[in-house]
Amino acid sequence: MIPSEEPGSAGVERLAAVDEILQVMYWLRGERLAADVTAAGLVRWVGLDDKQTGQLLERLAASGLVQPVGGLASDGAARYALTASGVREGGRRFTEEFADLTRPGHYECTDPNCECQRTGNPADCGHRHA
Repeated sequence: MIPSEEPGSAGVERLAAVDEILQVMYWLRGERLAADVTAAGLVRWVGLDDKQTGQLLERLAASGLVQPVGGLASDGAARYALTASGVREGGRRFTEEFADLTRPGHYECTDPNCECQRTGNPADCGHRHA
């Protein structure tokens, strides 16, 4: 867990930014768009400047959720990748954030072998749907 060093709303904003960083890094990795990132590369995804984002990446590194990777970016900036713990945590946060968009809808079955897929009738589904 990343402790918030700032009291009040500033701490909440930083915690929200940490969530965003982990989620974006998880998504970029999962889509094979970027295995590692720089602070400046994350700016378009989070509401902070590259200095603030860099500070949060350093805190994430200290907590073991990201790690610096060898070599610097062309602008000399440090590059970071998710650790195994970071992948789990980023995935958990991503899943929670986008649960309504990623889970099957009511009566939407994803089992290709289910009877409802053959007949097209949701009433033929043998699975429970929320």
